[in-house]
Amino acid sequence: MVDELGHVRPHYSDFKARFESLPPTEIVRRKHSADRSLMSSGITFNVYKGDSREEHIFPFDIIPRIIPPSDWGVIEKGLQQRIHAINLFLDDIYNDQKILKDKIIPRELIESSPGFLKQCMGLHPPKDVWIHITGTDLIRHSDGKYYVLEDNLRCPSGVSYVLTNREIMKRTFPEVFEKLSVRLVSDYPLRLRSMLREMSDEDWPNIAVLTPGIFNSAYFEHSFLAQQMGVELVEGRDLIVLDGRVKMKTTRGLRNVDVIYRRIDDNFLDPKAFREDSMLGVPGLFEVYKKGKVVLANAPGTGVADDKIIYAYVPQMIRYYLGEDSILENVKTYVCEDKKDLQYVLDNMAQLVVKEANNAGGYGMLIGSTASQAEIEDFKNRVQSNPRNYLAQPIISLSRVPTLTGENVEGRHVDLRPFILYGKDIYVMPGGLTRVALKKGSLVVNSSQGGGSKDTWVPGD
Repeated sequence: MVDELGHVRPHYSDFKARFESLPPTEIVRRKHSADRSLMSSGITFNVYKGDSREEHIFPFDIIPRIIPPSDWGVIEKGLQQRIHAINLFLDDIYNDQKILKDKIIPRELIESSPGFLKQCMGLHPPKDVWIHITGTDLIRHSDGKYYVLEDNLRCPSGVSYVLTNREIMKRTFPEVFEKLSVRLVSDYPLRLRSMLREMSDEDWPNIAVLTPGIFNSAYFEHSFLAQQMGVELVEGRDLIVLDGRVKMKTTRGLRNVDVIYRRIDDNFLDPKAFREDSMLGVPGLFEVYKKGKVVLANAPGTGVADDKIIYAYVPQMIRYYLGEDSILENVKTYVCEDKKDLQYVLDNMAQLVVKEANNAGGYGMLIGSTASQAEIEDFKNRVQSNPRNYLAQPIISLSRVPTLTGENVEGRHVDLRPFILYGKDIYVMPGGLTRVALKKGSLVVNSSQGGGSKDTWVPGD
């Protein structure tokens, strides 16, 4: 909100003036009103601890993050460039594998990735789109530039919080919201539905959201998006493959399903093609998909680009497929499979963030500056025993935004997850999910680790 000299940044001036004009009691009242709205709407997520499951209201802060249009223009173009290149990469590695033959990316890194599915070799998804929905995590560094922290290309979650946060903020600060002409995000469900329709050759395709069920941590989002799009919410047991088509069981008999927005990981989609013990998927679904009789969004096999090791090679992908330099840079990354990088990581672990290549939610991660010597030694042993599964990055002090903590306002670290839809065009939602580390000094913003969220405003030009 302010620069190094304490001067308010221009795009925050209207909000700051309005916020400071309110008495503290009114600010607290508006905060409590927002919390009650979230609770009554059932906006929750599940946290798993061993065999137990706890349901939590997603913490929300009423001080928005505001991103000026000039910054947003760079973010938008950078994400469109990145998603375009990753889509070309996925189509390549499951078909001609030119990027591997030209040794831009080591073949062994691809073939050893848990997200690389040999069953998808030779696959051409409808309209050649693999990643229909993406949630890319960005951070803003002390140099003022935005960097890509990671890509989420299988079943990215969080967009329901963006939409509900926005509705609450429009009621909490309506005057400033209108004055800044904040760009809309409420049309996302319509854009999502339109994109899913574009992927089908049917004039009026039947669309369904496939969920693992009520015990999934993001079940609220699955049901919310289905309701907002006006489509069916189904579980695997609601679908059957018959006569070469996917059909949905209804009270009026079987009905064809043409497009499935799946919120189930690849390995659980079809017990005939992937995990035989899966009770969540639909037997025969993958075969119908390969024959082009149903659209799956996102396509199976996209998890290879979710691998944090493969993330390190996205700038090379952009140069290889598009002949361009990256608009949004990666955070400097050390791939432990590389012997030189491995030695650097082992020698400097106390100054690095070390991550497992295929873990999420803030798990399987070491922040060297806050770790004990015993924890560092433990991670050194883990990395040495399986270097392919680890990477490291410098500790970056994420940008901070003022945040209500009780009755006080303090700075808390944030990141940003914009959502991107890939149909006939590549659409980037203007804003996205700002995740905030509510614990003082923490750099971990994940909800499972005590993080919360903020509304993200992109003012009109």
